[in-house]
Amino acid sequence: MESPRIEAVVEQLRGLLVPGETLDTWAAERRIFALLHRRLVVGATSGRVVALRRGLFGGFRVEDLRWQDLQDAKLDVGILGATVTLTALNQSDLASAERAAGALAFKGLRKEQAQSLYRACQAQEQAWREKRRVRDLEELRARSGGLQLGASALGGAAAGSDGAVERLKAAKDMLASGLITDAEYEAIKAKLVSGL
Repeated sequence: MESPRIEAVVEQLRGLLVPGETLDTWAAERRIFALLHRRLVVGATSGRVVALRRGLFGGFRVEDLRWQDLQDAKLDVGILGATVTLTALNQSDLASAERAAGALAFKGLRKEQAQSLYRACQAQEQAWREKRRVRDLEELRARSGGLQLGASALGGAAAGSDGAVERLKAAKDMLASGLITDAEYEAIKAKLVSGL
């Protein structure tokens, strides 16, 4: 059972959530690490990480990081507490302005709670890494005009052999850059060869 003070801060954290957002897990700073300030509470929600840093004489400051901006999550567990460090991407997308790369470090968290927070961050990091890979692949395909596979798209056998070679080279480049998997490359190669 949590102390009433911690429960009040977690409720304050819940009050910062936007409609439809849920608080999945949270971690509180251990008392020993909060000697010169009031305790920090960090929460992993369905859309972001939110940290509530309360002032010594009242008030609070909020820091947050959207899951799609998360590049890396690290956990360092010590004898007295744990530190979760989150690194942000240095990129912009349609949903955000240019964001400077940086790190948020949450020190002195309770170990079990920090591990739960870290697991949530790792799951989101992996999910968004895959989403970015798929998006990059789609953008590359769109820029290249897409891979038209099949005899009709190649314009016949004579013109098709030159076009097929170019498409196979493009697919090989995509494989080398990690934009497609080996299985996708083999499927493209098989379709190109069968279309000749």
